[in-house]
Amino acid sequence: MDASRYRVIQWATGNTGQRALREVIRHPALDLVGVRVYDSSKDGVQAGELCGEGPTGVVATTDRNAVLKLEADCCIYMPRATGRGQTRAGLTEDELVEDVVALLDAGTNVVSTCSDLFARGVRLSGANLARVQVACENGNASVWASGSDPGFVTETLPLAFLSIQRKVDLIEIEEFGDLSHRPSAHMVMEQMRFGKPMAEFDPERRKNHLFGEYQPPLSVLADMAGFEIDEWVSEGGAAAAKQDMTIVAGEIKAGTAAAQRVIITGRSSGVDRIRFTQYGFVAMDVEPDWGLQPTGWRIRVHGDAPIDMSMPFPVPLDDLASFVPAYNANGLVNAVPYVCGARPGMLTTEDLPHILPRGPRPTPVIDGPSAHDRSA
Repeated sequence: MDASRYRVIQWATGNTGQRALREVIRHPALDLVGVRVYDSSKDGVQAGELCGEGPTGVVATTDRNAVLKLEADCCIYMPRATGRGQTRAGLTEDELVEDVVALLDAGTNVVSTCSDLFARGVRLSGANLARVQVACENGNASVWASGSDPGFVTETLPLAFLSIQRKVDLIEIEEFGDLSHRPSAHMVMEQMRFGKPMAEFDPERRKNHLFGEYQPPLSVLADMAGFEIDEWVSEGGAAAAKQDMTIVAGEIKAGTAAAQRVIITGRSSGVDRIRFTQYGFVAMDVEPDWGLQPTGWRIRVHGDAPIDMSMPFPVPLDDLASFVPAYNANGLVNAVPYVCGARPGMLTTEDLPHILPRGPRPTPVIDGPSAHDRSA
């Protein structure tokens, strides 16, 4: 096999999976060899048709075993499998582990958006984590899970900022999501409960779910920063609209819920060291004033080389839905060559070289003595 090319399986073709599939087809170093789907209407459909590309010679299949026999170098694993207990969507943890173990045992590396696999699988049960670790060794293969957030904004960007620090006191990450242009009335008005009277709004509603999703990746960030966290806490909150307004999903009356947030904090001896805040809102002018910003992120590093960076998405809210899949899919596609070349095991971003869209490049060979030798 040409070591510069990689045989890839796309596992699941939802919104993000379709974008990943398209980018695999377009990638000059990746060869699509299989597509696993769950919807019977997609069974037998040309892979290119599922993502707006031309013929590839590969057809999608609902046959799990057929895909497992392909002996691919890497699988981009993207089924719906997230959350705990009643909030869980898609596959159960056991079902997810069955898939991942089968792939690893076959020598197929795995990159995934599934949050169960974040932070080296710390959320998995002890038995399931052990199964995945053994499969990595048996198949000489690796697992890396990431996304835009958690992932890019909790590992990749902070890792770059930490490279210029000698002393770090606190890392703050804020995520802002303006939902005023979302057309889904059920999601915005019922699930998120915007427009509900403040007395009926439970600010703790999303806290436990988000804590389960974000605390493991934030622990990885704490380790990278050298913090010894002895306490993790979380809190929820809501803010009210100051005036009547109409959003795409419906009517928001003054005094009803128009913004909500969850704050997750990691502390060391009572001192805040990691603070992550997620804001969801349909109005920016709310009471209390949270200083809401446009959709995007803000990262602050308090240290001897302080940084404060705001990163609003440079896309109109009406067009954002067509761009969001790229934030989660592209990083996994780019990571395929790096994960294939990594040591076997469950990996985080810290374990990989800096990921570039063009893929890894050979280490340059420098003739003559090194700078260190010349200065000796």
